[in-house]
Amino acid sequence: MSPTGRRRIDLGAIGLAFVLGLGSALAGGPQPVQAARVYEFDLYRPGDFVAQTNLVQCVGASMQMMINLVSARDDRSAATQRRLWQLARQLGPPRPPDRPPRRGASVQGWAAGLNRLDQGPYAVVGYPSLADALYAAARSMRRTGRPVGLLAWGGRHAWVMSGFRATADPAVTDDFRVTHAIVLDPLYPLDSTTWGRSPAPGSSLTPARLGQAFVPRRGSWSGVLSGMWVIVQPIDLQARQGML
Repeated sequence: MSPTGRRRIDLGAIGLAFVLGLGSALAGGPQPVQAARVYEFDLYRPGDFVAQTNLVQCVGASMQMMINLVSARDDRSAATQRRLWQLARQLGPPRPPDRPPRRGASVQGWAAGLNRLDQGPYAVVGYPSLADALYAAARSMRRTGRPVGLLAWGGRHAWVMSGFRATADPAVTDDFRVTHAIVLDPLYPLDSTTWGRSPAPGSSLTPARLGQAFVPRRGSWSGVLSGMWVIVQPIDLQARQGML
């Protein structure tokens, strides 16, 4: 069950080699080499996706989708999206004086807005590699049952990671690798002349494909997050307390 009681499918580990091996054994044939196991977790269901209503409300739309993913009912209204966008702008840090006014919302406001609405706790975290960011995202998602925000386009766009495929279940082992990220891009069905086509809602992307849009944060204003793969990460308070 999700944190709000909404049931989600957990496909678990699929032992393809076991199935093939059983068939070969029954047929008297040779046993195959054991294949890698696959674990899949996904919160996305049709109706959760929301397209941004203009070119500046990607954070508002992403917040709206993240709430939909764990709610019993979907809210896809433009009014809600604008309210969430305004909340993120209100809670975000001030723009540096040497920068033009911000038209969108900051990643800090994104996380703070979710926390203000009791959807968290969430934190803005940067990782030194794409693999590290995906590893942390999958583990946090599995432990909390909540989606992850991805700061795409070097800090200029917001995506949502609703699920993943991995070589093992992050809830039972630390020895796993994320092979696919399941994502929602609020810009869909529009495309970017710089970043290419927007993936359809619920697309399962390899790290190589994801890495075409989910790149390190850029810009002189990025501070300590500059050069990092930045995510809006759900925090497992029980796990954190156990580490203290």
